[in-house]
Amino acid sequence: MTERMRNGSEGLTAESASSQVIENPIAGEQVTFLRRRDDTDGELVELELVAEPFAAGPPEHVHDHQEERFEILAGSVTGTLDGEPFTATAGDSLVVSAGTPHRWWNDGEEELRARVEVRPALEIAEFLETVYGLAADGKTNAKGIPNPLQMAVIADHYWETNHLVSPPAPIQKLVFSLLAPLGRLVGYRAFYPEYSSRSDRVD
Repeated sequence: MTERMRNGSEGLTAESASSQVIENPIAGEQVTFLRRRDDTDGELVELELVAEPFAAGPPEHVHDHQEERFEILAGSVTGTLDGEPFTATAGDSLVVSAGTPHRWWNDGEEELRARVEVRPALEIAEFLETVYGLAADGKTNAKGIPNPLQMAVIADHYWETNHLVSPPAPIQKLVFSLLAPLGRLVGYRAFYPEYSSRSDRVD
């Protein structure tokens, strides 16, 4: 089984006690947290992203209250930003303003490495820990999507951090308002001790 979380990593440029590596074997992605919310008084989360060749990346989504900055370290990234296509290669930087729909993927044969900053931090680290952890433990389908009740709990809790662009937000919110309480009732959570460094929090 893929190791979900481990302290430290060779080559880390930050020596924070919060440095961790999480992996999503279904998506072909690895994230190394360099600075987290507690390290920056909530100002930002800084991470290094690695995506395998031809990794599909996340679906189109939006961070209503967060700016996302990408610095491409190796390889290239392709995607859409507010509906417009883009490609960025090593040495390029990309800024995704709050409220801007976007998605990305690795369209090349080379591994993608990027330094990413998300401001403010909110709960982006906890979201990634949970989604990656479920995927690594085989608790998602072949596309990395949890069952509907688990997905509703996650999407409802992390709405202010990020959410899908489609279907329209009112429809998503209606569905989540109906399914998330049931999901919590049967034991699904937005945080799990085996995945999240914020396991002291219960939603």
